[in-house]
Amino acid sequence: MALPDIVSRQQWVQARLRLLEEEKELTRRRDALNAERRRLPMVRVEKDYVFDGPDGQVTLADLFGDRLQLITWHIMFGPDWDAACPTCTNFMNELSPAALARLRDCQTAFALISRAPLDRIQAYQASKGWNLPWYSSYGSDFNYDFQVTLDQSRGQVSYNYRSEPGLLGDQQSTELPGASCFLRDHGETFHTYSAYARGLDHTDWPYALLDLTALGRQEAWEEPKGRAFVLHDAEPAEG
Repeated sequence: MALPDIVSRQQWVQARLRLLEEEKELTRRRDALNAERRRLPMVRVEKDYVFDGPDGQVTLADLFGDRLQLITWHIMFGPDWDAACPTCTNFMNELSPAALARLRDCQTAFALISRAPLDRIQAYQASKGWNLPWYSSYGSDFNYDFQVTLDQSRGQVSYNYRSEPGLLGDQQSTELPGASCFLRDHGETFHTYSAYARGLDHTDWPYALLDLTALGRQEAWEEPKGRAFVLHDAEPAEG
């Protein structure tokens, strides 16, 4: 493996201080970017989206509960799939009641949404021993409107705000990852933000921790080369 150079402690501190300046600049830029995200305008949700849940049918407004905001995580799980995608499964494994409680404390509800029918979702959830707020959008336009289901027959081939027919390959339709945020005000629901692909990298805490290490995420695209102990060949999607 191409491990880091070995240097004296003094040399290491000098190199670390140079990197620290870049990290501080990135932190300031991230704060500014987050402020720009909060300044985005919002769009009134006109459709009455209905989902199947463990207690029956619910609307998008119902998913807020008594909170002002809602984050919906689009889990890749198609109607004819036997399981959710492995990466989405890893993400759900990382969710905890404490994390969801912290969101609720900040006036934010959280829900997982997939196009798979509810019986498939519940069977998969039971097999993992999860107790997560997971709903089915099967039969609604929700996945199509928020561009996490590409479907040639419906003319919906946009992902991450651009046309991506190549992502379909030889399939008529496919599921893709994403997250969408909503806000409630005076009884109305507004769409405030959606992100896709690597635009969600920063929300995956194992990635964030691995980015601190010398070996990184163990993916072949990372620099410097030759650091991957457990090699994952997939190139990063543009985000």
